[in-house]
Amino acid sequence: MNRTPLGRAALVAGAALVVRRALRRRIRRSPLWPLPALEEPVSGRPRARALRLLVTGREEIADGVVQLRLEGSALPAWEPGAHLDLVLPSGLVRQYSLCGDPEDTSSYTIATRLIPAERGGRGGSREVHERVRVGAEVEVRGPRNRFPLDADAPAHLFVVGGIGITPVLPMLRALEARGADWRLLYGGRTRASMPYLEEVLKLGDRAGRVTVAAEDTDGRPGIAAALGACAPGTAVYCCGPEGLLAAVRKALPDHCDLHLERFAPRGAGAGDEPFEVELRRSGTVLDVPADSTVLAAVREKVPHVAYSCEQGFCGTCRQRVLEGEIDHRDELLTDAERDDSMLICVSRARGERLVLDL
Repeated sequence: MNRTPLGRAALVAGAALVVRRALRRRIRRSPLWPLPALEEPVSGRPRARALRLLVTGREEIADGVVQLRLEGSALPAWEPGAHLDLVLPSGLVRQYSLCGDPEDTSSYTIATRLIPAERGGRGGSREVHERVRVGAEVEVRGPRNRFPLDADAPAHLFVVGGIGITPVLPMLRALEARGADWRLLYGGRTRASMPYLEEVLKLGDRAGRVTVAAEDTDGRPGIAAALGACAPGTAVYCCGPEGLLAAVRKALPDHCDLHLERFAPRGAGAGDEPFEVELRRSGTVLDVPADSTVLAAVREKVPHVAYSCEQGFCGTCRQRVLEGEIDHRDELLTDAERDDSMLICVSRARGERLVLDL
C-alpha cells in the first residue's frame, strides 16, 4: 500500500515515540543499563573461568585450622604466592592461598583458620569448617597472584603470623630447592595453633634460618632485630594481620624491598573522612560516611549493582571513575587499571568527591 509523504512521516514519528518509551522503561528497570550518549561503563571485572572441583581431603592441621584438598583435571598452573576464590555453599566468596605443590595439576591445597565473630569473622571460615566436607563439590575461580616470589633476590626474609604461612610455604620449598638464602620469622599464639610448623622447621634445619615466636612461651616476634640483620637487597615478605604488617613497615631498612599480603584489605577505619559520590548517569549524589563504603551507599540507589567478595579481591564491583582522586585499598587492580577504575567495596576518595560512570 502506497503512503503519502505525510503518512510516512507520521509512521516514523510514531515508531520513534514507541522506541523512546521503551527506552525509558528499560532505564527505570535497570539503572546500570548504559544511556546511548555515554560510553559503555565498567560494571564489574569479568570473572575468571569457574572450575568445579571435588573435595577429596579434609584434615585439621593445627588448632582451628583445616586443610582441604580440591581435585580436578588439567588444572590451571600457578606459582608460589597465588590464591583461589572459593565459592561457598551459601554463595559467599572467600580467598585462600594455595599451599600445595605447583607441579601438581590434578589438585589444589588450601587451608583456613576458623575466625569467630567476636574476633572479626564474617562467616566464611565457619562455613568452610562446618559445611565443606569430603565428597562435596565446590566452585573455585583463579588462580591469581598478587604476591609473587622474587626468586632472583640475593636473600629473602619472611615474616608471617599464623595462617599467613600458607602463601609463604610454597615459596620456602622453591627457594630451598634452589639452594637460595632465606630466613623465616614465624609468629603465632601457640605452637599448636601454627599450621605447617613441623615442615618449615625441617626445611630450615640449617641453624638460625627459622625463628619461631609463640606468644604463650616466647612473647612477640623480634621484628626489628630480624630486619636489622638483613643484607642489602633482601626481599622481605610479610603476610599476617594489619598490626604485623605495620610493625614490619616501621622497622624496614631502606636497603630492603618489601612485599605484603594482607588477611584482608584496608577498609574504612580510624582517620577516614566522609565524601560524596556522584552517579553521573542519573545525576544522583550520595554521601559516603567515614565508617562505611562506596558500595553500601551505591546499593541504596542501585540495589542490583554487581559485587561479591566485599574485600577487594575478586574485582566484581569494579567501576569506572570519571572524576576525583582514588584511595585504592584493593589487592587486585594493576597500576594501569587504577588510573580510571576502583573497587567500590573497599576503595575510597582521596578528597571530597568522586564521580562514577553509573
